[in-house]
Parts: sequence; structure tokens; C-alpha cells
Amino acid sequence: MNQSQWKQQLFGSLCLTLAAAIWGGVYVVSKVVLEVIPPFTLLILRFAIALVVLGAFVVARREYIAKRDYPMIMLIAFVGVTISIAAQFVGTKLSTAHMGALITSASPAFIAIFAVWLLKESINWKQLAGILLATVGVLVVIGVPDQADAESSLTGNLILLVAAVSWGLYTVLSKKATQTYSSLAVTTYVALFGLIFTSPIMVWELSATPISWKFGWEIWAGVLYIGIISTAGAFYLWNKGFELMHAGSGAGFFFVQPIVGACLGWLLLHEHLGVSFFAGAIFIFLGVALSNLRKSKTAEQKREA
Repeated sequence: MNQSQWKQQLFGSLCLTLAAAIWGGVYVVSKVVLEVIPPFTLLILRFAIALVVLGAFVVARREYIAKRDYPMIMLIAFVGVTISIAAQFVGTKLSTAHMGALITSASPAFIAIFAVWLLKESINWKQLAGILLATVGVLVVIGVPDQADAESSLTGNLILLVAAVSWGLYTVLSKKATQTYSSLAVTTYVALFGLIFTSPIMVWELSATPISWKFGWEIWAGVLYIGIISTAGAFYLWNKGFELMHAGSGAGFFFVQPIVGACLGWLLLHEHLGVSFFAGAIFIFLGVALSNLRKSKTAEQKREA
């Protein structure tokens, strides 16, 4: 692997790690915000804020997407925003947060599958073993389902599975789009069309459960954090990371999310971290490392040839 390739992979890994870490931390913030703002309304707020932030950069740099490619971007937005994120909200509400973390952690497997199907990428045994190893790590971190999980709604669990599958499809479709356009442009237009597709659901939600907009500063601070950091920032970093890396290799970085979420839960919510957390974390990081071993060795072999 030459220096340029090494820097590209390193930067891509950093982007994916930061994105997953931000999403792991946002659960602490959203847990407070969702107590006063319903899920679809929060979803609209977060993408509206992200659109303003990202849109300013797109206009300044004039990185526009051609109208002929709008159908592709609309599909990405519908899959990634309207279906995946909405399904995550609804599924967690009908089931439990514990099951939500467990089921949605299957996303990297679906990313690898869709990468083979849509991007014609090859997945070797090391990448598959890495995903499996990281999945085992997530199961160890989450632990054995308790009585509350046994009583989880089957409908909620199925919706969470839809969230995992659709996120895998969103990731691969976004990588395909970034082969033509910048990650900044793709993320911005996805936010725009995601707002358009999800707004009718928000209108219905507010008509069914009207809310008061007289929130304290901490709620608005949480909304701004979710919109700017976890949406504008993390979505851009996620798409940029997959722009630079093999989709099968990058998929494993999603497993950083539960590790960071658990650490922040311990730090801010005083949740207990046992031996299983640290054991699971080791499995996750080994799995990510194994998933990324393929690209390095393949590049080196090509260089030597």
C-alpha cells in the first residue's frame, strides 16, 4: 500500500469512527429530548437544522446535483430518512431500547450484502469473519435478554429489522452516489428530500399529539446538538468515510456506536459497566481490524506485482 492509499484509508476510518461515535452519544441527548418532543417532529427538526448548515456549504462551493439524478437521491433519502430512521424510532417505542440496540446492530451485515449486490464488491472470509466477530462483541456487550425483552412486541422487533436492512441499503446507495458527487452534496440533498417525504407524517403526529413549544434552553440545546452534530456532521462523515473505503471494510465501524453509547451512559447516566462490556469491546475492535485487513494486503500484493 503506497502512502496515498494509506492516508485515504486512515482518513476514511477516522470519518467512520467519528460518525459512529457521535451516533452512540446522541442516545443520551435524545433520551431527554424525546420526553417532550415526539419522534417524527424531532426527526424533521434535526434534518431542517442539518439542511441549513450543510446547504450553506453547498451554495458557497456550488456543488449542486443534476436534476437527472434527483430520482437516485430521492430514493436514498426515502430509504435512509423516511424508512430507516423512522423505523428505528417506532420500533424502539413498540419494543425496548435493549432490543433496538441488538437488532439494529445487524446493519453491517446488510451493508456487506448490498455492497456485493449493488457495487459488485467482493467480500472475502476475513471481512465476513470480522463482521461476525464484531457482532459477537455487540451481543456480549448487550448481554442476555431479560424478562422485559422477552415481552417485547413482535411488531416492534420486525420494524427494527426493517431499520437495520434499510440502513444497510442507504449506506451502499450513498456510496454509489458519491462516485459521481461529493459527500457534502449527497448528504445535503438527502436531508432536503428526507424533509419533504417525512413532513406529512410529522403533521399527522402533531395533530394527534399536540405539544407546547415553550421548552427550556437545555431541550433546544439538545435539538441543536442532534441537528448539527449528529445529523449534519455525522451523516457527512459516514458518507465521506464510505466514499474513501471499501464498503465491506467500512461496515464494521458501525459497531463503535454501542461502545460509545455504553461509555457515555456510564459517565453521564451512571449506568453500570461490567466485565462483559470490556470483553465485548475487544471483540468489536478485533472484528473491525480484521475487516480492514483485506484491503491493505490486496493493495500491497498489487503494488508488488
